[in-house]
Amino acid sequence: MNHDQTPSLIVIGGGAMAQAIVFGAAERGILDLERCVVVDPSDDKRRLFPNAAGTADEAVNRIRAFETSQRAEILLAVKPQSLDAVAQAWSAHASGRVVISILAGTTVAKLSSAFPSATPVRVMPNTPAKIGLGMSAIARPDVPESAATARTIFGAIGDVIEIDEAIMDAFTALAGSGPAYVFYLAQAMATAGASLGLSPIDADRAARQTILGAASLLSAEPETTAEELRARVTSKGGTTAAATCVLDDVGVLAIVQRAMTAARDRGRELGAQAVS
Repeated sequence: MNHDQTPSLIVIGGGAMAQAIVFGAAERGILDLERCVVVDPSDDKRRLFPNAAGTADEAVNRIRAFETSQRAEILLAVKPQSLDAVAQAWSAHASGRVVISILAGTTVAKLSSAFPSATPVRVMPNTPAKIGLGMSAIARPDVPESAATARTIFGAIGDVIEIDEAIMDAFTALAGSGPAYVFYLAQAMATAGASLGLSPIDADRAARQTILGAASLLSAEPETTAEELRARVTSKGGTTAAATCVLDDVGVLAIVQRAMTAARDRGRELGAQAVS
């Protein structure tokens, strides 16, 4: 994509998820870092981006140099609890713009209340976007064209689905928080491997590569369920069966269900704490 054709974007918040989106999309030529102004009060975070600002006025003044007939859109990447303060600083500047929000639990209705003259688009991504392997969901908008930039950005850094907004909190529990579950598993496997005699370095290396290989198999065989893949490597009376029997005995599947339900419910709570 020609740099003059890349969308101009204001990103409010420079945390880990914003970094994953911005640098992931830039790596794939979808965003030009010079046409993307990141706004964050933290000096340390601003230093990570070539075009950063500390205030709304500064950001808007910078982005005007890149705006043509199409106004820059806003990517809202702060904590849900910060929505009220952000709305106070940005409501006027957001007028007439599309506001893409990745705030967990924050509904389109709340976004519309916070930015009454803007067009909100709700998205939930995850951090593997940084390496082009993200999984994102867009809440199906009333006006499909309003999500065009969101589809372009998030489609460039992974897979994207569009779903009813009513199940966005469930998607957040699965995919938004999901990478942490995998990292938790990697930590547990490496720790257990070291306790069984491997060196910590070798145990960590083996856990990482095993998870990478297993995930790649899942991706390479989309017609095969995870349960079927698991059955293939679980011989009756073998070592894998001994391990999975322990996991079944302690109710791992039920524990994962409980964990994801807690994540979904917390997303709803965070949304309820945002401006109404």
